Amino acid sequence: MNISIGIHEDTRLTQIVRDMALEGFEGPGNPQKESNEKFRWLRDLGSALWLDTGDAEAADAVWSPELEALTTNNTLVNEVVQTGAMDGLIAYGARKIREAMPGITSHELVIEIAFLVNARLALSLVQRFGAHVSVELHPDLASDIGRTLTFARRYYEINPEYFYVKVPLTPDGYISARKLTREGIPINFTLGFSARQNYLATRFSRPRFVNVFLGRLNSLVEENNLGKPENVGEKAALASYECVVDLRKSDKDILTQQIAASMRNGQQVVTLSGVDVLTMPPKVAQQYIALDISQSDIYRRNSEDLKLDLSTSEQVEMDMLSSLWDVDDKFVAFVDDAVKHGDQLVNGEDLIELSQQHRVNLFHKWNDDERRKLRAKGKIPDISKWPNVPVDDLMSASALEAFAKDQIALDQRIENLLQKI
Repeated sequence: MNISIGIHEDTRLTQIVRDMALEGFEGPGNPQKESNEKFRWLRDLGSALWLDTGDAEAADAVWSPELEALTTNNTLVNEVVQTGAMDGLIAYGARKIREAMPGITSHELVIEIAFLVNARLALSLVQRFGAHVSVELHPDLASDIGRTLTFARRYYEINPEYFYVKVPLTPDGYISARKLTREGIPINFTLGFSARQNYLATRFSRPRFVNVFLGRLNSLVEENNLGKPENVGEKAALASYECVVDLRKSDKDILTQQIAASMRNGQQVVTLSGVDVLTMPPKVAQQYIALDISQSDIYRRNSEDLKLDLSTSEQVEMDMLSSLWDVDDKFVAFVDDAVKHGDQLVNGEDLIELSQQHRVNLFHKWNDDERRKLRAKGKIPDISKWPNVPVDDLMSASALEAFAKDQIALDQRIENLLQKI
């Protein structure tokens, strides 16, 4: 979908959408909930606790004062929209925008309505829980720096106190996150899968948060018959956290924090105790609370201490997996160069070219046909189909295409409703 930047920067349009998003917003709430002892253990160790959901009722069922943020994504927002809960807002928003901007195209209108829906849902969570909310950009913007900057700024203007803005990990995303962070906008650099991806992000882009989607890494091992999935994603998340901590210690201006994301069970919360941020689906939070554990079980583990049981005998596959947690000297030299010439790297192509000069296999140049294949396969790719693609970049691209698939469904519902107005 080709989108003109111009109209989305029109001050009249942006003000109208901002005002609609804020209609009825009464400010951050202060829910009166009982403290949870097991959550306190994690907080005492230094972990901030988030819920990975846009479902207010599901969040309310496990909410406690120890929780401080929620994170939404295209999949979660689409689930809410498909229930019809946002149909009234969509119709209202379309009428107001068309009245003010009669020349707006249908594609541009869909983008604006999708933005409005995301902002309104996020504000409803702020109002109910008094918590920060991590908001998602439209996947079509992932490789477009200009449009990413435009919509990220617009999110921030709606609620600078409580919104974190997600920027997906792509070559252009590194550049966008760097620019937005310099503007003071808190960026959640999402869709990360390896320590090395986040090492580059922390030094070059310096976002507020980086991620490892650990549950999907475990699924990758299981679905590709590479061995037992336990601890693969956990090892990558802990290795990334250790890198981020070391970088913070070496440079006081680095404020980046590590998020352990895509958790699948309560035991993973225990294993990742002490990581900067633990973002849990409500079901995982409930599983953690139900575990028969004591505070002595909550301590920081080292990535090197986690045992893996991988069945693969292929050295290529072993090297592929080790790239999830290893940051070697050649990679550090590449990042040194990226930081040194940071302002000269104006887009993702420049970053890709620099990585190639250092013979670092970090980015694959995805074409439209390859992206369609990833989208058709879903969140977990068949690695045998992508023998020359680095696994972390393969997972990041697969995750982006999975979110894009849900965004298409969301956009289609909006388009169908607009046709009836």
